[in-house]
Amino acid sequence: MSATSEDQTMAIEPQVSVPATDEVKEVVTPTETPEAGAAEVGEDNERMLKAVRQVEFYFADANLPYDKFMWTLHTANPEHWVPLKTVASFKRMRDFQPLGIEWVTKALRLSEELELDEKAENVRRRTEVKEPKGQFERSVYAKGFGSEEPGLQERLEEFFDKYGKTNAVRMRRIDGTKEFKGSVFVEFADEKSVDTFLKADPKPTWNGQELLIMTKEAYCEMKIKEKGLTGKTAIIRKQNIAGTGRKGFNAFREMEMAKNPGADKKGKEAGKPEIWLEFMGKKIRVHDEDGGSIQKDDVPFVKGASLKFEGCGEDVSFDEIKATLKERFQRSPFVKYTRGESSGLVGFDTPLTEEDITYVKEHLKTLSGKEVTWTVPKEEDEQAFQYERAASAAKRIMSSSQRGGRGGGRGGNRGGRGGRGGRGGRGGGRGGKTGGERQPKGNSTAAPTSNSDQVGEKRKRAVEPDGGPDVGVRGQAVPTIQSAKKPKTETVAPAS
Repeated sequence: MSATSEDQTMAIEPQVSVPATDEVKEVVTPTETPEAGAAEVGEDNERMLKAVRQVEFYFADANLPYDKFMWTLHTANPEHWVPLKTVASFKRMRDFQPLGIEWVTKALRLSEELELDEKAENVRRRTEVKEPKGQFERSVYAKGFGSEEPGLQERLEEFFDKYGKTNAVRMRRIDGTKEFKGSVFVEFADEKSVDTFLKADPKPTWNGQELLIMTKEAYCEMKIKEKGLTGKTAIIRKQNIAGTGRKGFNAFREMEMAKNPGADKKGKEAGKPEIWLEFMGKKIRVHDEDGGSIQKDDVPFVKGASLKFEGCGEDVSFDEIKATLKERFQRSPFVKYTRGESSGLVGFDTPLTEEDITYVKEHLKTLSGKEVTWTVPKEEDEQAFQYERAASAAKRIMSSSQRGGRGGGRGGNRGGRGGRGGRGGRGGGRGGKTGGERQPKGNSTAAPTSNSDQVGEKRKRAVEPDGGPDVGVRGQAVPTIQSAKKPKTETVAPAS
């Protein structure tokens, strides 16, 4: 049984090391020159590194938790040792099988990510498993690779390796027939490699023909526009293309289910939706703790998306700020102000340009009748402000979701259809003052949250879920792998 599918394989990063042979004094025969020996050593080293990269992929965060067979091997031993002979027998290792298990063992000693046991019979990761984040932002779409030929997967991996280290090159196939579409989704290890690929000069070509390339996000938007999709349908379409939910096995989902073994068979607990906050272009998992909480590390920091005003009167009118700025900005800003203070903060969805800042200064010279000054807050202040915005929105979304129904009115988080018991309101009540803040209003654009809203749709996993602290920890009991009786749903709500 293969440990990975044909359309999800490891991009390999070969490196060649050729020893110097400038001062060889011994006599050699014409068929055994120093140059030939160096080339042979270099080729073998390259082959070893290729084998290492492949095995590292099997154990990588991008593959291991989503490959049921590999995860079963990984959890079968409390210390997560996996038999090396089993790994060496996988389909993508067939090029190395004639070299023998000792050769594979020697190759794996070069790895910095994997380790062997004392007898060199088993292999495992050196670090604990973590749920991958930012895959969507690190992925690109490329089209123009023609029809499938033997060895195409390996050629594609080598092609994209020229632009940076890749986690996976996925050949896209037609549902049902599995015919190659001629296009791929490529997940790079970092966003810098994405930029290198998209801005390559000359532009990437395949067999002399220029490729159609773009970010995965741009591809999603293009397909939605082509089909004329809007609202809930557009969101579901984007989630499907973006890979916000993986079809098939998901170890993190299975372990979460294992924590609730007494869940109602009718699906009351199994149907409990996952709550997600869309903030600054990222999806953030909202947890049940403390009435709705988020992990601080999950909140993206977008520099230059806030302004500070100083010198205002004791009672600033939020409508004065919002009504003025709505002419310039697509979405109403988030205003933080405590009555009686002389300063406050205004948060936007995207970084401000110099023209944006000038507009604010010229059109909001006074607040509550007093002249104010506008400045860009310090980086640490802005970062804390953005976290506060996200944390506040998370609590409103969770509150709305728990109440369910149409109640709750218009919330300040521009939250979506919340609730675990039907179509919820648009947020957490009127918003009003929360810790001295008033929240902006706005229309909601959210994913469906009830099973009736998403009939026939498989439960989707959002882009950047937070990994639990006990994920893959060595020495713990083997997690129970269960199958969901009913599809789970999720709420994705945008925030100001």
